[in-house]
Amino acid sequence: MIGQKISHYTILEKLGEGGMGAVYAAEDAHLDRKVALKVLPASMASDPDRLGRFEREAKMVAALNHPNIVTIFSVEESEGNRFITMELVEGRSLDALISGSGLPLEKFLEIALPLADALSAAHQRGITHRDLKPANIMVSDDDRVKILDFGLAKLHLEATAGDGNEDATQALTQEGVVMGTIPYMSPEQVQAKPVDHRTDIFSLGVIFYEMTTGRRPFGGDSSADLISSILRDAPRPVNEIKVDLPNHLGRILKRCMEKDPDRRYQTALDIRNEIEELQQEARTTKLEEAPSVAVLPFADMSPKKDQDYFCEGIAEELINGLGRIQNLRVASRTSAFNYKEAASDIREIGESLNVSTILEGSVRKAGDHLRITAQLVSVADGYRLWSDRYDREMKDVFAIQDEIAESIVEALEVTLSPKERRAIQNVATRDVAAFDYYLKGRKYFYEMSRRSFEFAREMYSKSIELDPNYALAFAGIADCCSLLYQYADSSEENQRQAEDASKKALELDPELAEAHASRGLALSIGKKYDLSEEHFEQAISLNPKLFEAYYFYARDCLAQGKLAKSGQLFEKAIEVRPEDYQAPLLLRQVLIGMGASRNVTDQALRKALKIVEKHIELNPDDARAHYLGACALMETGEKKKALQWANRAMAIDPEEPAILYNVACVYSIAGEVEAAISYLEQAVNAGFGYREWLENDSDLDALRENSRFQALIARLGPADD
Repeated sequence: MIGQKISHYTILEKLGEGGMGAVYAAEDAHLDRKVALKVLPASMASDPDRLGRFEREAKMVAALNHPNIVTIFSVEESEGNRFITMELVEGRSLDALISGSGLPLEKFLEIALPLADALSAAHQRGITHRDLKPANIMVSDDDRVKILDFGLAKLHLEATAGDGNEDATQALTQEGVVMGTIPYMSPEQVQAKPVDHRTDIFSLGVIFYEMTTGRRPFGGDSSADLISSILRDAPRPVNEIKVDLPNHLGRILKRCMEKDPDRRYQTALDIRNEIEELQQEARTTKLEEAPSVAVLPFADMSPKKDQDYFCEGIAEELINGLGRIQNLRVASRTSAFNYKEAASDIREIGESLNVSTILEGSVRKAGDHLRITAQLVSVADGYRLWSDRYDREMKDVFAIQDEIAESIVEALEVTLSPKERRAIQNVATRDVAAFDYYLKGRKYFYEMSRRSFEFAREMYSKSIELDPNYALAFAGIADCCSLLYQYADSSEENQRQAEDASKKALELDPELAEAHASRGLALSIGKKYDLSEEHFEQAISLNPKLFEAYYFYARDCLAQGKLAKSGQLFEKAIEVRPEDYQAPLLLRQVLIGMGASRNVTDQALRKALKIVEKHIELNPDDARAHYLGACALMETGEKKKALQWANRAMAIDPEEPAILYNVACVYSIAGEVEAAISYLEQAVNAGFGYREWLENDSDLDALRENSRFQALIARLGPADD
């Protein structure tokens, strides 16, 4: 059939064949997209009753709209052929991924969590798979997990059993029809007893067992022996087969595979929550095992107390340099700087930041003279591991940073690769005055407002006047222009400056991860998405710990409506910087847009709010934290508190376009359409003009049919401009 047409679908290649019919990759001429096309067997297509039941099943599954369940688009007929069109998943089936020794724990957890979540969503809608197995699970090329044939297995198995199929995956007993693939069947299935959603839970346990160990829990030389094993045998605990697996995982799998359905987990949601806890435990254990350090802002001991930006800059330079070391965990700037001038005990700070050591110090700057003191303290006992004092001239500031970083590495007994050693010794500029302006610019940049971006851009420009080869300063200008374009002033000039500055940064330093991230962001606002993704990927390759690479990349995908990819990138951003509130709050928005189950979105909301509430407690004047948090609060039904936070953001800066836009989102979520559009109009009048964000922001879904909203979108110009 390759090259032939069925209706408006052109068959491209055959993907496989089974009891449900042949499966092909096809081109949909109407929507200009590739789909999977499953042609039903003639026996089913010619039976009106069977076909009617099948179509009802297909509609139920199509309504699931879960990111980890393959989407059914349609059930169609053409020239006597009955076929289903569905999402085409390009990747490998789970059975092809499982090696003889099983999957690493981290990979297992990455796959197991979405599997359990998808199963939970289907069961909540009354849909049971009945033939769950690794061959029915796909892992796409970008690591998304997809379950195939959800809800379709029931009819397929009834049909093949009724036809007397003797396939090894089918069996009949005197009590009734056994349906399923024998190695993954539950005891009630192999006995042809009535089944409910708990049969899927048993099958999931079998799959998990095979994923972790590389072997199936039940075996036999014949179908009869295999069935006997399922009914009677207790599988060997997985943590006995692989001693490095957590005992908790062994308990989860044992309970999944209980012979009596009443003794199993009663819902897939329970399994999902257990797996998520296990994943968090595994991450925490991994983090705790690695040497770790938090660099606090250095205290300003200068006579005029006017070197705050310089003290923060020195600390951040150390954070960035140490952060490039693979085997050293470094607390991020955001979390460490929360403890600026804090009266807390070092041990309390260390426990809060989950690090084993703290670097603190002071700066005294007078004219060209510089005195820097630094000490590395053990959190466990408060003892000093290393300390030093540097009395130098300003021109020696870069050498001082190198010496401090190397002393920390030596004290923590971290082994550096040649590349890592070069990274911590890399100096972006040798001009001290240019460096000084750069630090001032970065201080302004982090304030995240229109005025602060404009001030930061001015400081970066002064830095470049002194050192025209300062790649980081050009990247800084590019970021200022890109964020001004997104939040406050969507002008062609900002877009052009972002493009030019990011291009110059890369010309000066092609191996600078920050330059690639800035280039990706600049290309993104120019809608050059293919190119922007290449640069984001390169930034991640050069520095896998660079938060901005994941965060801006995720926003780039969100602006395009690529929700699944956006969600994965926000999750990576959270992993790199777990205390950041922005990525968790935007992940909430992605999950809602993807139609994730209420349980999943509620959990994401609770986690995000916990982070943002802690941040606001330490940073009460952070308008961005208030307005993003207000959206999340509104989703949880805490309307009064949400409006209080939104009003607090407005009080901080009532003319800031980004604040006006996000307050509009708060009212949109609340269903107060007119108020939301009024704030949105004010945002656009103030300079907000990022059309792609308005078109794909799920927080604004309540406004889409409103004529004022549509007029506002039209006012921003054609989408292709």
